[in-house]
Amino acid sequence: MMNFGDNLEPTFIFAGLALLLLIGPFLRWYILGMTRPNFKLPKNYLAEIIPFSLVFLMSLFINKELFENNKVVLLILGSVLLLIYFHFAFYIFISWRTLKNVKKNYTKETQSKSQKSIFEWLYFLVTGFVIIWVSYFLNILDDEVPYVIGPIVYSLAVYFLSYKAFQLKATEIDGEVFKENDNTVLFDEISKLIVDKKLYLESDFSLSKLGKLIGQSTQKTSSVINQYAKQNFNDFINYYRIQDAKTLLVNTESEKFTISSIAFDSGFNSLSSFNSAFKKFEGITPSMYRKST
Repeated sequence: MMNFGDNLEPTFIFAGLALLLLIGPFLRWYILGMTRPNFKLPKNYLAEIIPFSLVFLMSLFINKELFENNKVVLLILGSVLLLIYFHFAFYIFISWRTLKNVKKNYTKETQSKSQKSIFEWLYFLVTGFVIIWVSYFLNILDDEVPYVIGPIVYSLAVYFLSYKAFQLKATEIDGEVFKENDNTVLFDEISKLIVDKKLYLESDFSLSKLGKLIGQSTQKTSSVINQYAKQNFNDFINYYRIQDAKTLLVNTESEKFTISSIAFDSGFNSLSSFNSAFKKFEGITPSMYRKST
């Protein structure tokens, strides 16, 4: 293995290197397919495999005799080799830019769990290809680096990426998770309804009541709140209740009111649930908050 390249016919070496010209386009197309709903490969994209076709055909006519005392051939083949590696690097960069541009449209707060998995998986994938590219490129920069180092690093990278794909369930999701839906609009409607009408002040306000108000199932309503508020329904409602309670606690005109009365006025149906929620959001009890202000 350490002498993998010795006495190997040039045809096999350059045919193998020609295959590197396929990895770049395939990587870019894969990222497009994983970040675009209903992605279909346009026919004009197939033009991107022309470099591979040309180099692969050229490799069929290469033999050892061409290298003997022929500086022009060596120069041409050396240029082709550099073209192959920089072609690979170019596509890695383009793939990274494509991924970055897609992610700009999705903030952390609005990303679904599946979208986060895809972004994480694709960043791992691009990073893996960078490592693979460096390992292969070292083979032409330093004679001290055995050719087999490239395949070994490649294999390790593929094993790791396979593990991450399994862990992130990358094989079970695709660009369909980026399909536009009305969830964002629905969450805005929920927030506006709860805040403008102060529905959170109703002690018996529930997820089922909210679902009926917006014409959605309990499961759908809960899912949208979890996705965009990053909270469950109870925490989502209690957050607004605590904000009202904080205003009452520091209001000089409300000093005559007990903490219990403020708790009930804020929508809580018991003092214990108010204390627990307040401490969860503020880190201190209501009485300590009143004293500190």
